[in-house]
Amino acid sequence: MENGGATGNGEEAAAAVAAWNFAPNEGLLGLTALSVRGVLGRVKAGMVEDGAARSVIPLGHGDPSAFPCFRTAPEAVDAVAGALRSGDHNSYAACVGIEPARRSISQYLSRDLPYELSADDVYLTSGCAQAIEVVCSALARHGANILLPRPGYLFYHARAVFNGMEVRYFDLVPERGWEVDLDSLQALADRNTVAMVIVNPGNPCGNVYTHEHLGKVAETARKLGIFVIADEVYAHLTFGGKEFVPMGVFGSVAPVLTLGSISKRWVVPGWRLGWIVTNDPNGIFRKTKVVDSIKSYLDISCDPPTFVQGAIPQLIENTKQEFFDKTVEILRQTADICWEKLKGISCITCPSKPEGSMFVMVKLDLSCLQDIKDDMDFCCRLAKEELVVVLPGCAVGYKNWLRITFAIAPSSLHDGLDRLKSFCLRYSNQTK
Repeated sequence: MENGGATGNGEEAAAAVAAWNFAPNEGLLGLTALSVRGVLGRVKAGMVEDGAARSVIPLGHGDPSAFPCFRTAPEAVDAVAGALRSGDHNSYAACVGIEPARRSISQYLSRDLPYELSADDVYLTSGCAQAIEVVCSALARHGANILLPRPGYLFYHARAVFNGMEVRYFDLVPERGWEVDLDSLQALADRNTVAMVIVNPGNPCGNVYTHEHLGKVAETARKLGIFVIADEVYAHLTFGGKEFVPMGVFGSVAPVLTLGSISKRWVVPGWRLGWIVTNDPNGIFRKTKVVDSIKSYLDISCDPPTFVQGAIPQLIENTKQEFFDKTVEILRQTADICWEKLKGISCITCPSKPEGSMFVMVKLDLSCLQDIKDDMDFCCRLAKEELVVVLPGCAVGYKNWLRITFAIAPSSLHDGLDRLKSFCLRYSNQTK
C-alpha cells in the first residue's frame, strides 16, 4: 500500500488515536525540562565518543563514585555485605523503615543538635529524591504554594507542580555568598504558603550558610507561619572557612523537615537510602498531622532496599573519620583547581569560591562569544566538540549561567577545564 501525503498521514494518526480511550498524563510531558537527568540527556544527544583518543569528562552531575579516589569506605561495603549474608534482611520492611536503621540515623544526626532525636523522628526513603517526592505529596492541597530558591534544584519544582502546588521563587544573592534574600522571600508569602526550601551546603552554588543566617531564616519562617524544608544531602561536605550547621538547630524556633541521605557523604548514590527527619521539639508536625500525611504516603509508595537499611547501623558506627577527611580533602583540592582555572577563562565569571557540596555556579558572558545563542547551546556544542559535559544554568533556574561539578579525579578536572578554555577561545569574539 502506498503512503499518502503528510496531511493524510496526520488524519490517519488522529483517527487511530481517537479509537482508544487512554491518553498520557499531560502534566508529565513537560516535566523532563525540570530534570537534571533530562537536560543532561539533551546536552549529550549530539555527542559522539572518540574511543581511546579522548574520554568524556563529566562535569554536569554530582556523582563522583566512578572515580577510584572517591570510592566508598570499605566499612560501608562490609556493612552491606554483612547485612546480605546474615539472611535477616530479605523481607519487606515497615513503610517508615526498619527500627534499628532509624534509631541509628537519629543518633547520628543528634550529634549536631541541641536536643535528642528519636527513631520515631526518622522516615526512610529511596534516596533524597523520594524524600522530596514524599514531602511535596504530603503538603499538597488546593491553593497551596511553596517557596523555592533560585538558583535551585528544579526537582522540587517538578514534584510540587505535579502535585498541584504553586511554586514561587525567592532569590539567592551571589554577592553575599548566595544567602537567602529574606526581604524578597517575605514579599512572596501569603496565607496559602506552606513551606520554604533551603539547600545547605548548596546545590548548585557551593555555598555554606552561617549559624547567624540560618537563625534569620528560622525567624522569618516563624513569622510567616511556615516550616523549613532543609535539604542537607551534602551535610559535612565543607572545605572553606564555614562549618556545616544543620537547620534542625533552630527546630524550636520554626519546625524543620530535614532531608538527607548516605548518597553524598558515603559516595554511594546508587544505594538509594535517604531520610525525612522531623526537627520539631514543640511537636507542631504531630499537632497539624503532617507526620500522619507522610506516613500515609509511605504506605502507598516503594521502600529503600531492606538489606541497605539493615546495613545502616554498622555503616554509621564503623566508618572511620579518616574516610570522611579524605573525601573532603579531595574536594578542597578540586575546588581550588576549579577556582583557579576558571579565572583564566575570559567569558566566564565565578562570583564566589565554593565552600561546600560539589558544585560551583559561573556566569556566561555571551557578548565574548561568537555564534553561541544561550547556555543550552553552549553546553550542547561543548559536549559535541570537546566531550565535556556541563549543566546549563537553565536547568537550575539561572539562564546563561553554568553549573560545574568539581567532584571528579583531579587529573580529569584539569583536562576538562583545559578543554572548556580551548572551546571558549575557539568561539571568542576577538573584536570585543
